[in-house]
Amino acid sequence: MPLRLLLNGAKGRMGRAVAAAAPELGFALAGAIDAGDDPAALLPAADVVVDFSSPQATRHLLELAVAAKKPLVLGTTGHDAAAKRELAALAARVPCVWAGNFSVGVNLLFALTRRAAGVLGPDYDVEVVEMHHRFKKDAPSGTAERLLEIVREERRLPAGAVRHGRSGLTGERPPGEIGMHALRGGDVVGDHTVMFAALGERLELIHRASDRAIFARGALRAAAWVVAQPAGVYDMQDVLGLR
Repeated sequence: MPLRLLLNGAKGRMGRAVAAAAPELGFALAGAIDAGDDPAALLPAADVVVDFSSPQATRHLLELAVAAKKPLVLGTTGHDAAAKRELAALAARVPCVWAGNFSVGVNLLFALTRRAAGVLGPDYDVEVVEMHHRFKKDAPSGTAERLLEIVREERRLPAGAVRHGRSGLTGERPPGEIGMHALRGGDVVGDHTVMFAALGERLELIHRASDRAIFARGALRAAAWVVAQPAGVYDMQDVLGLR
């Protein structure tokens, strides 16, 4: 019997991609909703909830899913740090995969970035560059934020180490700084580069997405995985066994 999926954010780009990929990956839609729709009536018929809506909609959906004891896959980005902490504490009461990017390739990029940040050490300056389509509302992307977090964790750097762009007479680049650059334009699905630059050499880790379907397939892979997990907040590193 196919897993029954409640899709929130069904009219957005990711929502449409998930709806299109669901049947071929063995899912049935228990409901497809968007802004203004009430998920409460559809939740009882769903085995798992997938959310690609807006940051403002996450809390209400999460509260309903927790009350109904439904596992979730959350793909919405753009929450501030305080809101994300509060929502994660709530999400931990049910099985929940929360990720800024569901691409298998991007999640391998996360693992490679962690390895490189540790092996190369502080002599290698780090710059993160991301580019997305002109319609994206938040910056940096959730994927870029995660890349920054990984580098900070490996090098034990504070949040203040991240510098968003540069302009004017900036002076020499200080030790421990992480440069962050968000580009917007055209119909770019998602490009991410992590650059490690030292005196004499440079290493670049690059992922380019050309089809939004890769994220949809990854989210559905997470949905099939999370229904068999105990309560807790997971990410795609857990889904893919990259821990």
